[in-house]
Amino acid sequence: MGRVRSFEPIEDRNSEVLILGSMPGRVSLTAGEYYAHPRNVFWRIISELLHFDATFAYERRVQALKSARIALWDVLQSCMRKGSLDTMIDNDTLTANDFRAFFRTHKGIKYVFFNGAKAETCYRRHVLCEIDNGSISYSRLPSTSPANASVSFARKLEAWQVILKPNQPKQRTAERASST
Repeated sequence: MGRVRSFEPIEDRNSEVLILGSMPGRVSLTAGEYYAHPRNVFWRIISELLHFDATFAYERRVQALKSARIALWDVLQSCMRKGSLDTMIDNDTLTANDFRAFFRTHKGIKYVFFNGAKAETCYRRHVLCEIDNGSISYSRLPSTSPANASVSFARKLEAWQVILKPNQPKQRTAERASST
């Protein structure tokens, strides 16, 4: 079991939405790109929502996120994990990213969406108690990981629509989808 380290955030000072994963998987770490596993549907969902081609080069996909005022990061800065699955993360080895500094420099972020349960659990246990989050709304979305195959792409896409208009009633859809 080796120590793995996450990436720097994809961000823009004007970001309003932050999407948080737990820790990049082996394929992503090797590629040096968020959500690089070919069966992870993150970029497919984002491309449908933001109306761009999912096969664009990584840099163009990143720019599309920034243009939409969406930041992307992981809750964990490092951890020990065998393989790529969140279930293999050794909970005694977690180090969270510095969200206090991040939110200090990204005051426009009002909505945080978790890409799956592990990201939400880690954030609530290791970050939330350390920050003043009075003006931030949190919601868990169904994981885009291939390990979450029990939720169809259509249901994931429907739930993820909330990132475009987070203060709309669609948020209830995201919450309902994440509890299934």
